[in-house]
Amino acid sequence: MSLGNHLFYARKKAGLSQEEAAERLGVSRQTISKWETDETLPDICQWKRLAVLYGLSLDELIEFDIDVKEIQEIIDKTSEAVSDKIDWTKAWSKKYPVLAQHKKDVDSSFYAEELCKLLDDLKKKYGYNDLDSFLVLKDILAVIWKNKN
Repeated sequence: MSLGNHLFYARKKAGLSQEEAAERLGVSRQTISKWETDETLPDICQWKRLAVLYGLSLDELIEFDIDVKEIQEIIDKTSEAVSDKIDWTKAWSKKYPVLAQHKKDVDSSFYAEELCKLLDDLKKKYGYNDLDSFLVLKDILAVIWKNKN
């Protein structure tokens, strides 16, 4: 995504029109338009002012991804009580059918036993509680997956 697109989506997410953003920054609406179409770019001082106006850090503004930002906001707003009610396997199996199908094919008890040993090891060695051990192991698996692909 271009820097202009980052600016466009960040402005939209902030609920501002080009006119409103221009007025608050002390520039013309055409300047905002030129920034958003990559015709020109703001100087560093304007980038900082844009970040403040849109409620983002400068890094977030430059790398703004509307989908990631929205997902993060949903995660932040989801309470534990609501999260506990969600059948995550069912939800994710729509995208990854193997999550629903593997129970027929895989001897889960063997893998569960091995994973429990790893979780217990993390708790003993590092003093993690159950949840933290699980999250660390999940993160290790994610890194392994990322490195393989």
